[in-house]
Amino acid sequence: MIRVPTQGRYALRAMIDIGLHQDKGPVLRQDIARRQDISANYVAQIFRKLSSANLLVGIKGPGGGYKLAKPCEQIRASDILQAIEGPIALVHCVMNEDDETPCERTVHCATHRMWSRLSLTMRDYLDSVTLKDLMDESLQLDPHAVN
Repeated sequence: MIRVPTQGRYALRAMIDIGLHQDKGPVLRQDIARRQDISANYVAQIFRKLSSANLLVGIKGPGGGYKLAKPCEQIRASDILQAIEGPIALVHCVMNEDDETPCERTVHCATHRMWSRLSLTMRDYLDSVTLKDLMDESLQLDPHAVN
C-alpha cells in the first residue's frame, strides 16, 4: 500500500479547520486539536512546518491563535503536503533534487519512467486542488462543521 504519512493528512485537516473557523479571528491550536482529534503537541509540530512554508501565521498574545497566511484559493493541497513531507514523489529516484545523486540505473530502468509519470500525475492533481475546494467539500459532507 502506498500511503501519505499521518503528518501530511493531519496538516490538511488542520488547514481546512483553520480556513473554516478563522472568520471569527485567529483559531486556537487547542480547538483545532479537539475538533480534529489530534494531539495539541502534534498540531504544534505540524504548524511549525506550515509557518516556515508561509502557509500559516501564528499570532501571539491574548486573542492570538493561527490564521492562513494567504487566501484559501491560493493554497494548494500540494503546497501543504510538500511543506510537511517534502517533494511529492512515489520513489526516491524521481524526486529530481539538485543535491541528490540520481540512481545509476535510471537510464536503463523500465520502471523509472512509469514512476516518474505517476508521480507527475499525482503532483498535477494535488496542484489542482485548493484549500478552498477542500473546505467546500468539508461543508458539503458536514454542513455543521463550522459550529
